[in-house]
Amino acid sequence: MNQTQQEFKVLKQGDVASPKGFKAGGLHVGLKKQKRDFGWIISEVPAQAAGIYTVNPFQAAPLKVTQQSIALNHEMRAIIVNSGVANACTGPQGYRDALAMRSRAAQTLEIPTDSVAIASTGVIGTLLPMDLIEYGCSQIKQPEYNQSTYFNNAILTTDTASKHIAVEVEINQKTITIGGTAKGSGMIHPNMATMLGFITTDAKIESHYLHALLKSVANDTFNMITVDGDTSTNDMVLVYANGLAENEALSPQHAEWAKFKAAFFKVAQYLAMSIAKDGEGATKLVRVKVNGAPSKHIAGQTAKGIISSNLVKTALFGEDPNIGRLASAIGNVYPEVKPHDVNIWLCDTLVVSNGLPVLFDESALKEKMSADYIEVIATIGKEKFSQEAFGCDLSYDYVRINASYRT
Repeated sequence: MNQTQQEFKVLKQGDVASPKGFKAGGLHVGLKKQKRDFGWIISEVPAQAAGIYTVNPFQAAPLKVTQQSIALNHEMRAIIVNSGVANACTGPQGYRDALAMRSRAAQTLEIPTDSVAIASTGVIGTLLPMDLIEYGCSQIKQPEYNQSTYFNNAILTTDTASKHIAVEVEINQKTITIGGTAKGSGMIHPNMATMLGFITTDAKIESHYLHALLKSVANDTFNMITVDGDTSTNDMVLVYANGLAENEALSPQHAEWAKFKAAFFKVAQYLAMSIAKDGEGATKLVRVKVNGAPSKHIAGQTAKGIISSNLVKTALFGEDPNIGRLASAIGNVYPEVKPHDVNIWLCDTLVVSNGLPVLFDESALKEKMSADYIEVIATIGKEKFSQEAFGCDLSYDYVRINASYRT
C-alpha cells in the first residue's frame, strides 16, 4: 500500500461526519456522572453496511441485534451508541432492552427499525436504564446536539482522548471521503477488543465488497493491537457507505480499487494505533514488527506475543532494555523458532544477533526508550513473511484505573 499512500489527503479534524450525507451528535443523558454518554451517526440516505464483531462467547445483546439487522438489511440508516453501561451478560431482559433501544431510535428518526444499528460500552452485567436511553433517543433530531465532536466524546469510557480521522481520495474524477471514529483503552486484544469503531464513506460500493474489504483490512489493523490481552463482550467495527460521492461502483475489479483500499487502510490503521496509544495508564505507543516468518499468521502471532507479554510491557514502562524478556516472549509464542536465526532491534539499536546478546551503550538506549514511541523489530527466520502489531507499556496507572473501574 505504500505505493498509493500519497494519493489521498488527510482532513484536519475529520471524523465520521466528514463524508457527504452523514451527521453525528451526542449528549449527556445520565449513564455517566457528567460526560456525554449517548451518541448517533445518521446517513441521510440508505447506506450499504458491513460489520465485524468480537469472538468473545459472552457477546453483548447490542451486537446480536446489530448483526441481525445487517444480515436482514444491508441498507442501513443509523448507528446509536451509549457508553457507561455495556448491556452485556444481562440475559433475556438485556436483549429486549437492546431491541427497544433500536426501535425507539427508529421511531424518532422515522426510518425502518431494522435500518438502525446499536452499540453499547461500559460496565458489564448491568441493565440499561431504559428511561435514560429513551430520553437520548428522543433528542436525536435536536440541532443543538448534532455536532460530530459530541459523538466522538459520547462513546468514550476510560479513554483519555477522542479518536477520529478522515481522508479524501480522487477516484474517477470524483472526490471520495472516508471518515472514522473509535473508542478503546483497556480490555484490548482483538479479535477484537473493548473497542468500538465506526467508519463512514460516501463511496458507492456494495455491502459484500465492503465486508470483504473490512475483514481484510481489520486483520492488519484492529486485530493487530493489544493493550492487556483481554477480549471484550461488546467490540465491533461497522462501516456504512451511502454512495453520495456518485462514483462508479467500486469493487476489486475496479481500476482504482487499490487507491480506495489504501485510503480505507489509512483510516483503520490510524484508529487502531490511536487505541493502542491510549491504553489505560499507557505512557508509550509500541510498534513491534516481525520479519522472516514462515507464514503471515506466525509473524502476526509472534508480534502480538511480544507486545502482549507483561514482562516486556513493564520493562518498556521502566525504560529497561531487558533483552531476555524480548527473546523469551518470542520463544513463548513461537516454540519452533531457531535461536540462531533471531535478531532483535530495540529503538534502532541491535541488541540480539543470531540469538546472542550484542554489546550496546545501555545509557544511550535507555535515553531512546524515554520517548513516547518505542519500536521493536525482530527477525525470527529466513522466510519471507512479516507482520506488525501495536500496543503499549504497562504502568502503575493501569492497575489503579482497573481496580476502581466500577466506582
